[in-house]
Amino acid sequence: MVVQLDQVVPFGRTFDEYTKIFNLSDADFQKKILGVGDGPASFNAEASKKGLKVTSIDPIYQFTKTEIKQRFDEVVDNIINQVRNTPDDWVWSYHQSPEDLKNNRLKALNMFLEDYEQGKQEQRYLIQEVPHLAFQENEFDLALCSHFLFLYSDQLSYEFHLKSLDDILKVSKEVRIFPLLTMMLDLSPYLDAIIKEFTDKGYQIYLEKVQYELQKGGNEMLVIKKIG
Repeated sequence: MVVQLDQVVPFGRTFDEYTKIFNLSDADFQKKILGVGDGPASFNAEASKKGLKVTSIDPIYQFTKTEIKQRFDEVVDNIINQVRNTPDDWVWSYHQSPEDLKNNRLKALNMFLEDYEQGKQEQRYLIQEVPHLAFQENEFDLALCSHFLFLYSDQLSYEFHLKSLDDILKVSKEVRIFPLLTMMLDLSPYLDAIIKEFTDKGYQIYLEKVQYELQKGGNEMLVIKKIG
């Protein structure tokens, strides 16, 4: 599992963002949750303090907290400047401005870093990646995939998306994916085919509006559930 840190943008989201991104309910918080490609999100750290059961997987966890923080510092201003220079592409409702977005990403990172070593010891942060998950069948009730599948449709093939979702649905009874837009703000070209593929396989699958929007038009998630 070779990952080059200089090819990674280590941005993470908070517990509150995950709650809105995935329409998480009190019932969902009773479930055993898998975070796919969580990176330096603070969702796991905050969930753990609340007594919730969350396991995060990401190949970035092979790096130290110092390395992850250094990479964040290298890229954050460039990313925020790109956002600032494309004002029509963003919705400033949850985040109030590019500066607020940066502050919220830094807040998530710092909470993650404070929890990182203990979380690794407790095996809440695991060095794994799709489509090669090393869990038992149906080990999780709910998998959450934030800002990975579909978002990187230009970089990751349809076959990768299909194999990854098959892999996730082996180990989890349900998966929710957000956003459905690519980096270029287009609906992923894979979405319709994925919906047909998993409908034909006998899954319950639907689109659902969520309470979060940053990319303009990016306010839906895809839900795929095992039936029965």
